[in-house]
Amino acid sequence: MTPLLSVHGLTKRYGAHLGCGDVSFDLFPGEVLGIVGESGSGKSTLLNCLAGHLPPDAGQVIFDTRADGQRDVLTMSEPERRMLGRTDWAFVHQHARDGLRMGVSAGGNVGERLMAVGARNYGDIRDSAIDWLGRVEISETRVDDRPTTFSGGMQQRLQIARNLVTGPRLVFMDEPTGGLDVSVQARLLDLLRGLVRDMGLSAIVVTHDLAVVRLLAHRLMVMKDGHVVEHGLTDQVLDDPQHAYTQLLVSSVLQV
Repeated sequence: MTPLLSVHGLTKRYGAHLGCGDVSFDLFPGEVLGIVGESGSGKSTLLNCLAGHLPPDAGQVIFDTRADGQRDVLTMSEPERRMLGRTDWAFVHQHARDGLRMGVSAGGNVGERLMAVGARNYGDIRDSAIDWLGRVEISETRVDDRPTTFSGGMQQRLQIARNLVTGPRLVFMDEPTGGLDVSVQARLLDLLRGLVRDMGLSAIVVTHDLAVVRLLAHRLMVMKDGHVVEHGLTDQVLDDPQHAYTQLLVSSVLQV
């Protein structure tokens, strides 16, 4: 099977500080990869380099595009990368406000992404928006309400609807449950797991929460000081960690 995403030697430095160093992996269609590590481990730098938000200093990010097969995203033109970000890729921010237009209605937020890929029929756009609000458990009656009137959990669900409405194949998630109450986290995780399964999505999930990757990720990468120190099947890594740092991460959770 051809990987959906193939990463080779991805490296990013901030002066003398290493953000991420020589990271390589393959991600296959329908697979979810979790990336964990403490603050400053390099996981967010890696995610932002993969998603095109940060220019890496070295490496390749090869994506299996629908039209042209395998392409190095880092050598694409800016318009090509923008279109990829509207169609086959999506990015779910930790803080929903970073991924939403707060002055635009809930339906408008979802509809904007459809319009960005050429949709023009108002009725069809509104119907799709209402459908997606329902999929993320937001009532149709809130379609014209602005996100500022929503709770944190509802804002995050709206951001997910906005991202998934165009049927992307790869979703980047940066601490998708961070900052939410435990009960809200559980509901959101259950929703995400169902959407990933039902849509056959591939995803890369960055989190400090091992419970999140246990529920969502098939495979797990552990990062420390910009390097991947352990990589394997999620249950295998968490139940039988080999690296001393991974053992420390797992034991610290068990002691809480």
